[in-house]
Amino acid sequence: MTENAPNDAELLIDVKNLTRTYVMGDVQVRALNNISFGIKRSSPSEFIAIMGKSGSGKSTLLHQLGLLDKPTEGGIIIEGMNLLELSESQKARFRLKRFGYVFQEYALLPELTALENVYLPAMTLGREKKDYLKAAEEVLEQVGLGKRLHHRPRQMSGGEQQRVAIARALINKPDVLFADEPTANLDSASSKQILELFQKLNREIGLTILMVTHEPDDIKYVSRVIWLKDGELDEKKI
Repeated sequence: MTENAPNDAELLIDVKNLTRTYVMGDVQVRALNNISFGIKRSSPSEFIAIMGKSGSGKSTLLHQLGLLDKPTEGGIIIEGMNLLELSESQKARFRLKRFGYVFQEYALLPELTALENVYLPAMTLGREKKDYLKAAEEVLEQVGLGKRLHHRPRQMSGGEQQRVAIARALINKPDVLFADEPTANLDSASSKQILELFQKLNREIGLTILMVTHEPDDIKYVSRVIWLKDGELDEKKI
């Protein structure tokens, strides 16, 4: 469903005047133009779809919010801290501890099992082996793959591989999950399973989710839609 932006004074993320301009030779292309909105902290947590036509800036916006790219102007405020003022090493640490990512491509290492793919981010944080092994088993169980711990990607369907990617995104208990067209490579049945899983995670553990999608049917799973048009918020649909 589509709703107005939250008025809650307590925001999990406060996006201020976000602009991203790319320079291509002598030409400047403004992919995002002065975008501002808030994502509320209070229960229930938000499950937001970022939607718009191809080229509207959906993935660009997600990449700015997830600290995967640096905006030309603006701010991304969490707990009174502008994340864009962090050093690159601080951003990397913040991403690892506070954000989770799921993309169109599953990005699993083919030689590793589901369990090994999932615990990599926790191992990178320096957690003890017994801790990250237990955590990986728990999140794989959470996404319905408790019996597939030792299977490699080639032994799993596309939907199962995407659930492994989701488990990997959850391993460090992030505040926010960013998903960039996570069902684009899946059939309709697997897509439905992934969206229902997102909805369950949002409702049962309070995970905030921002998902880029181009599928109108996905609206029924989310709590709010942010519409983009030509790199700006589409005021006619807000």
